[in-house]
Amino acid sequence: RWTGMTLNTMTLGGLAIAIGELVDDAVVDVENIYRRLAENRQLAVPRPALTVIADASQEIRSGIVYSTMIIVLVFVPVFAIPGLEGRLFVPLGIAYIVSILASLIISITVTPVLASLMLPQMRAMSGHRSRLILRLKSINGYMLNRVFDNPGPVLAVIAIAVLSAVAVVPTLPRAFLPPFNEGSLLVNVTLDPGISLEESVRIGRMAELLLRQIPELSTIGRRTGRSENDEHALGVHENEFEINVKLADRSMDTVMREVRARLAGLPGNVGVGQPISHRLIDHILTGAPAQLVVKIFGAELGVLRSLAGDMRRRLSAIGGVVDLEVEKQVLVPQIQIRVDSRQAQLYGMQSGPLTRRLARMINGASVSEIVDGVRYFDVVIRLDDIARDARSLAGMLINTSSGPIPLSLVATVEETNGPNQVLRENGTRRILVMANGDGTNSSQIAADVRRVVDEFPLPTGYFATFEGIYAEQTRSALRLLGLAAISLSLIFAVLYTRYRSVTLAMIIMCNVPLSLIGCVLALKLTGLQLSVASMIGFITLTGISTRNGILKISHFINLVLHENENFGREMIMRGSQERLVPVLMTATAACFGLLPLLILSDAPGNEILYPVAVVIFGGLVSATFLDSLLTPLLFLRFGRPALERLASQVEARHASETF
Repeated sequence: RWTGMTLNTMTLGGLAIAIGELVDDAVVDVENIYRRLAENRQLAVPRPALTVIADASQEIRSGIVYSTMIIVLVFVPVFAIPGLEGRLFVPLGIAYIVSILASLIISITVTPVLASLMLPQMRAMSGHRSRLILRLKSINGYMLNRVFDNPGPVLAVIAIAVLSAVAVVPTLPRAFLPPFNEGSLLVNVTLDPGISLEESVRIGRMAELLLRQIPELSTIGRRTGRSENDEHALGVHENEFEINVKLADRSMDTVMREVRARLAGLPGNVGVGQPISHRLIDHILTGAPAQLVVKIFGAELGVLRSLAGDMRRRLSAIGGVVDLEVEKQVLVPQIQIRVDSRQAQLYGMQSGPLTRRLARMINGASVSEIVDGVRYFDVVIRLDDIARDARSLAGMLINTSSGPIPLSLVATVEETNGPNQVLRENGTRRILVMANGDGTNSSQIAADVRRVVDEFPLPTGYFATFEGIYAEQTRSALRLLGLAAISLSLIFAVLYTRYRSVTLAMIIMCNVPLSLIGCVLALKLTGLQLSVASMIGFITLTGISTRNGILKISHFINLVLHENENFGREMIMRGSQERLVPVLMTATAACFGLLPLLILSDAPGNEILYPVAVVIFGGLVSATFLDSLLTPLLFLRFGRPALERLASQVEARHASETF
């Protein structure tokens, strides 16, 4: 309500992604309180339960706050994303951040109070653990001992896995946004301008009969042309088909290929897409209903048409490019009337008023209105069709102060050819070459089209631009790469501020490349493209994956500073075992929260959220498993100097600071 947002697919998606993480802070808090209460019961003289709960909650509060702060901060650069992708993902980011902050507030206020009311009365709190937890701790202890004894192979395997993931990323198929599952098709059949309405309707009916032969097409609606007052006015040479699709054994791509094949014999250009994709995304990006658009700018329409035809021929050689067409800016038959201002003045007329009179007579003028119930009809007066040919117009009598005279005495009336439309962009004439992709290898198609546009010879004063989702996917990838670098910088800044050590900050940030392994593997297994959605998922994951490292490193530090543990293998083993349960519980809760998005992968409206969930799920699994080995090993090898320096700083301040 404060931000003026509504409950929509993206805001609900932000809640769906966050729902598994909402309990993370509370899980860590309750688990630590439970463990400390169980230890307190084993003492000969137990401390008061409220004191134990307060100390246990305070012990992990710093780690909870800083890990949540990092999760929020890494999402902040997403708000700087411009364009269409920013419009899509900013509501998701706001919903996600608000949810995470609300869970933090609850975990540090309500959760300890509820724990103080319920946990002390538990009868079974005696330090007993289930067999599953004991088994997991046994496996974790065994693996840690093996890694500590012989760290080389583990480090080598992890390094090879990270490098392999980095090497695979450039080879992943790329897209601007994931393909939508709209359950409908939008088919455009563009005929030559100047065609009569009757002939255009006849060809439209032929196309409709051909489309009805495809079993997956349930209902078909056709529109021939659009009114001049329409937001997207179209001539009668444009036929649009709105089609509902009910898929059975074949995919949407297969159905679209059959649509193109059946309509290939029609005398016009055919474009096949989906309503939201074409009318919302493509129109916003380029102003044209096509995924791939090359705009050629210049002064002369004839030169533009020639260049567009040459560009079309070059693009037709690129594999994967379909529905290739040139914007219909062609010569059509016209009747041109040129008023001779000198001759008009001889008869007492001005050229301006005369031109307006002729326009009303030929094009028509609204003189009244007929009301039929709730319907209104304009009454338009104009010359009939017989009187509007060149010969009849030349002999048409015009009233003057000297009496009626033929129009031919003051104007030249001739039949000629002229452009059906003249389109400009930023004050410059332009023509479009439009196409779609067949969905095979969008990154290769984008590279090939960009190469053709860059190498295309243009006369002086003419230039071309490559636009559409195929061009945008490269620009958006570079923007998100920069935003990911900013997110990593923010993570490092927060960690360094907290631990005052580059070494400890880098040990925690090692979780980021570990999560990349799972991200790449998940994309490969699911066959998803590397899109803006999957990149947003990885940016989100960079904050989530650092939580495990923060919980472990903070606990190691607290064991040395407050429980008189000595730095070494036994201390790290104890800290790892004590943090195993909360780490696994938070990761499991986050994964369970993503399950609805993963299971309903084909549901309409879930196309953008599914790649986000896949990336987070895969990265979280790999980071959780590998972090259980790598973080303790790195802390054992490199953490002693940083820990000793941190202990001396705390001792110098005579503070009882917890990490």
